[in-house]
Amino acid sequence: MAIEIGQVEALFRYPVKSMRGESLESATLGWHGLEGDRHLALRRLEERSGFPWLSASKLPELVLFTPQRENGANGEGPPTLVMTPEREAMPVLGAALSAEIGRRHGAPVQMMHLNQGMFDEASLSVIGADTVREVCGLAGVAADVRRFRPNVVVRSTRGIPFEEDEWLGGILSFGEAEEGPAVAVTMHDLRCVMINIDPDQGTLDPEVLKAVARANHTNAGVYTTVTRAGRLSVGQRVVLHR
Repeated sequence: MAIEIGQVEALFRYPVKSMRGESLESATLGWHGLEGDRHLALRRLEERSGFPWLSASKLPELVLFTPQRENGANGEGPPTLVMTPEREAMPVLGAALSAEIGRRHGAPVQMMHLNQGMFDEASLSVIGADTVREVCGLAGVAADVRRFRPNVVVRSTRGIPFEEDEWLGGILSFGEAEEGPAVAVTMHDLRCVMINIDPDQGTLDPEVLKAVARANHTNAGVYTTVTRAGRLSVGQRVVLHR
């Protein structure tokens, strides 16, 4: 059974894990998610746990660092520069950037390039625009999808918050072509303190995570696994297959 559930409202890619993302009109969906997504990440050099990566949950102001390409170039490869919150441009793989972030973090870090990306749970996250509005409304903050750091935002025809929960176990396909890109919906997106971070200020508002916990058991959005590669674009129709 195939049901058209809405359209792609927005696409986002995050060239450096936990840094500011890029809003896209279209992107290549490969077997490991969006091309160029989270292929760079900061490793905590003194961390001996199974998760050595530095994220904004440990350094909230990391979301204020902006990856850029020289001369405004587009592309799906890694950025060449990172703009600091103070508007200083530093080479993304240079020692100066690692030293600056290490100073703020209070421990040394090193930028690493990862061929297949560095993801917490799965390579592609999807959320409904109505879920974002519901959570932010309950928390008393302006609706801002950037708090949730999704790859794909769906504008649902039903307009129901947390509708994504109903997609679990199904396949989402995008566009008109029968062989267009598709993903299997594999798990809930169990939220953490990341959604408390204001994407423009780097400040924390704990009411956001509390709102998700009260409204939907701390779940908002879903994680997916790519089943068919292709080209994603804003405006594409989204179909749920059962």
